[in-house]
Amino acid sequence: MAPRNRPHLFLTRGAITEPYRRPGAGGNSGKVSPPSDRQGHARQLSEQLLQAQSTAQARRTDRETTVDGSIDGVYLVFDSFPDVRLALTSLETRQGKVHPELVSVHEVDTPTGSVERATVFVPDGKLGYFLSRLESYAETTGQAKPKNANLIDRIAAVRLATIEALWTDPPEQFPEPDARVWWEVWLRRRDGGEAGRLRQFATQAGLSLGRRTLGFSDRIVVLVEASAQELAAALDILDDLAELRQPHELTQQLSLEPAAEQRQWVDQLADRTSPAAADAPAVCILDTGVYRAHPLLEDSLAESDCHSCDPAWPLLDHRGHGTEMAGLALYGDVGQALRSAGRLQLRHRLESVKLLPPPPHTNRPELHGALTATATSLVEVQAPTRRRVYSMAVTAKGHLDPADSGRRKLLGQPTSWSASIDALSAGRSIDVSDDGLIYFDEAEDTARRLFLVSAGNVAKDKLEDEYLSRNDVEPVEDPGQAWNALTIGAYTRLDNLDSAGPSWNGWTPLAPRGELSPHSRTSVAFSRPWPIKPDVVLEGGNVARSPAGTEYDTPEVLQVLTTRNPGVDARLLTTTCATSAATAEAAHIAASVLADYPSLWPETVRALIVHSAEWTTAMRMRIDQARRTGKAAVHQLHRRYGMGVPDITRATRSASDALTLVVQDTIHPYRDGTMREMHLHDLPWPTDILAELGHVQVRLRVTLSYFVEPNPGRRGWQRRYSYASHGLRFDLRRPFESMDDFRKRLNQLALAEEEARPASTNDTGDWVFGSNQRTAGSLHTDIWEGDAADLAGRGALAIFPVSGWWKENPSRDRSDSGARYALVVSIETPEQNVDIWTPVAQQIGVPIAIET
Repeated sequence: MAPRNRPHLFLTRGAITEPYRRPGAGGNSGKVSPPSDRQGHARQLSEQLLQAQSTAQARRTDRETTVDGSIDGVYLVFDSFPDVRLALTSLETRQGKVHPELVSVHEVDTPTGSVERATVFVPDGKLGYFLSRLESYAETTGQAKPKNANLIDRIAAVRLATIEALWTDPPEQFPEPDARVWWEVWLRRRDGGEAGRLRQFATQAGLSLGRRTLGFSDRIVVLVEASAQELAAALDILDDLAELRQPHELTQQLSLEPAAEQRQWVDQLADRTSPAAADAPAVCILDTGVYRAHPLLEDSLAESDCHSCDPAWPLLDHRGHGTEMAGLALYGDVGQALRSAGRLQLRHRLESVKLLPPPPHTNRPELHGALTATATSLVEVQAPTRRRVYSMAVTAKGHLDPADSGRRKLLGQPTSWSASIDALSAGRSIDVSDDGLIYFDEAEDTARRLFLVSAGNVAKDKLEDEYLSRNDVEPVEDPGQAWNALTIGAYTRLDNLDSAGPSWNGWTPLAPRGELSPHSRTSVAFSRPWPIKPDVVLEGGNVARSPAGTEYDTPEVLQVLTTRNPGVDARLLTTTCATSAATAEAAHIAASVLADYPSLWPETVRALIVHSAEWTTAMRMRIDQARRTGKAAVHQLHRRYGMGVPDITRATRSASDALTLVVQDTIHPYRDGTMREMHLHDLPWPTDILAELGHVQVRLRVTLSYFVEPNPGRRGWQRRYSYASHGLRFDLRRPFESMDDFRKRLNQLALAEEEARPASTNDTGDWVFGSNQRTAGSLHTDIWEGDAADLAGRGALAIFPVSGWWKENPSRDRSDSGARYALVVSIETPEQNVDIWTPVAQQIGVPIAIET
């Protein structure tokens, strides 16, 4: 896909408003499809192999560095077809003293599916292993099953490996070419001289090596400080290279290092970090307080921005948790910031409110909502014009047992704390009583707030091998069920215990890479009407299982690095995990979105974060399988994973082939106990380009976000329509449906007297959830996949109300003040080399200035 270097397009033209009345009732299975031209396929792969060999040999003639004992050869990359697995065992052979050897394998997510990428070292003179198999394949293509078909039918392309091909961490984390950083260099064992050969190369190239070498059965790991360009030269010299990774063991190493060594790393980062301006957006940490004298935090957290809900509580972080959250909220990935080499310009600041008292005191559960209201008041009085998001990785233990079938229907219902979050989000000033909420004033749009709340964690004593089954019955903790909050769960990419040290020998990670973290709670057990939680998931670490399967623990290498309250031992770094860490990371993204687009509403920031989220390969495999079963099965996984993992680039930038439209508007849903109006958005649309693409598969995504006011009476918290002030829904025009027929299908008032509703044209393509499964809560999102030509005629979208307590209680209906909503619509045309952004930008009069 094209780089995301263009701003999202904001539509300032208001929707068409018309009176409204609701109408009356009226993956890869293992089977591989062969290439269409098998002989041509074999010929192309043979040419690619010979070209790679020729290029590598030419490069070696120019090299000046030599290493004793190294074997000349070439590193090749084999890519599979999308959603097809390579025949890995056939990519190497153990025959002969030197032979082709598979050195690394990883998956790459592409718009068309998951590609398996294997890197193979082929010694000089051994390329014939592949060429002979291609020749036999080509000679027998007339047969039903040509020779070597299982190997060759799966290979899409072969090329000379670059240094990036050995990188097995996420591609976006690959260092800049000229940046000098630390790398984990994984060497394949051959004769015991691997580390010595790397040392020879490093000495001649002027590179630094770490003090420690880690040895495993078939690999040796050495830390090397180099730029990508410097390390790339090793491809032509060393045959020992297997993989390159970020030094993940640095997380463990730094968190356990003595205070003096930690201080060196921290001071280096502090020296090259510039804080955001005083008027920049902020993340407000509602927690145990923050140690503001920390070198990585002090320039971003003013003393005047540190508060306590009770003046008698000291401002210092009494438990360390708030300081851990602050590092992640400010830097996102603290480990990455420490490992990087360039200057770092921060774009948001921090605030802190001590929400939890020091021991032996505890907050009474009924005070949680009132204390949260107090916390917001403290920071807003201190800095009334500052834009901020609230990060709260604090939850109350579940008050209901999901195993109690008689009370299971209550799971997900509001509590005084979650209702307080909803009311504060909607801009209300509140107090909390035994009967519910007391509203002090009318809602103010400028007082609306975005809360990021953790989903809560599965207790350690409830962990088990089949952990996903446990996650699914452990419901999100209070106040994570709040309708208006952005609730954060945890997933993990941390699945490597190789560098954890000898005390962890035999232990294995519980979750595979890309899956839900064993820590994370879900809303699978919620009753159907209540919101989908978590909304998104971020890195929350993994859990290790003992060799006997009787213990579970969290070694440092399966956690994330962050800042630490130094306490008595002066150490400034530690590790943290679970949904707390994920929530702070999400707050970093939210503040970054605000820094990019200062005029966004909280509803819009929430929409963009959810809209940017993608399911990992592991999640997507389960969802694709569920889609073959039915929408209900998909709905269950939606309640487990939310919409997946958000991405800051997707949240803030479009591309030439990935267009995002953003609308902020206000609708008036009711009048006198009846429906009042509908909004019709005639969107600027790349109609001609989509029509020309014909049957090419494209993707449309729609996200609708709004904040509801909770019914102030607790008795109204039993049903969704009596809890939420109002509800909104969206619908998209269908192919071959005129604008008039679209209006008449949705709106009874668009019909003439005695006119029948037009016959509904069938929808095309495929919605992941569908209109019946995207109705919970106050955020509705769905993904449509289908033919570009079908999408060409669908550039109209309607927003219309459904019931709420404003409608049922006309005397308290606040529809005259309006109900705000954010609408995000995106189109992606992967791998088509077309520009859909520019024509739409021209339609709305946006100057065409592309970022580099």
